[in-house]
Amino acid sequence: MEEDLLPIGQFARLARLSVKQLRHYGELGLLRPAYVDGETGYRYYRASQARAALSIGLLRSLDVPLPVVGEVLSGSPGALEGVRDSLEAELARRRRTLSVLERLVAEGLPAAQVRLVHEPSCRVAVVRERAAGPEDIGRATSAAMARLLGCARGAASPVRLVGLFPVDLGEVVEVSAAVALEEEGSGGGAEVCVLPGGVFACATHVGPYDQISLTAHAVLAWCAERRHPMRGPLREVYVSDPAVTAPDRLVTHLMICLEEDS
Repeated sequence: MEEDLLPIGQFARLARLSVKQLRHYGELGLLRPAYVDGETGYRYYRASQARAALSIGLLRSLDVPLPVVGEVLSGSPGALEGVRDSLEAELARRRRTLSVLERLVAEGLPAAQVRLVHEPSCRVAVVRERAAGPEDIGRATSAAMARLLGCARGAASPVRLVGLFPVDLGEVVEVSAAVALEEEGSGGGAEVCVLPGGVFACATHVGPYDQISLTAHAVLAWCAERRHPMRGPLREVYVSDPAVTAPDRLVTHLMICLEEDS
């Protein structure tokens, strides 16, 4: 056996890892022992492997997934870019959550004024998008709106965009973006259907779109207290143009159907 080989315990201290971690990384192929005694099963490492071991420890301390650690060690270009993008997305989500909590601290639990309104049925162009869970709804909605505006022609004037969301959110959420059409208007490649009319519970949200869940909570609570059967989906009617309106002044009507027109 070569003289520069170190037993696993000594190498673990040198690499600032535990013996259990070294065994795990060896099984995954990230850091295989330089030599394994066939009779005893003892594992030995070279001192030159310490840099790779320390690099694994560094990357894991930064929450880099083990498969990506392997890509980094193998020299794959851009291996860490996806991790960075994921962390940036998580940070943005945390900031949105913090802004909602700050509003709750300042104003308490949502108690938006809910009113009953009657909405007529209307022809709409619809684009659907799937969200990978509740946290992905914002992205999916933006994507659906962009596709809708890119393909819908013959929209009613002024344009009234509507977001449609299921009341019960699962692992996969289908969201829809709709725009009202003139009587002879074409969807321009988007699906054309009739959005049912009827009696709706409605509340007005003023503020950023990422805080709409607070007003939605108030509408759903109002319906539940009165035992109103809710006929989804939940509608978001976007009154303001976000291109020219400050986020804290955006006006959105949240509506849920209680009784469809017969």
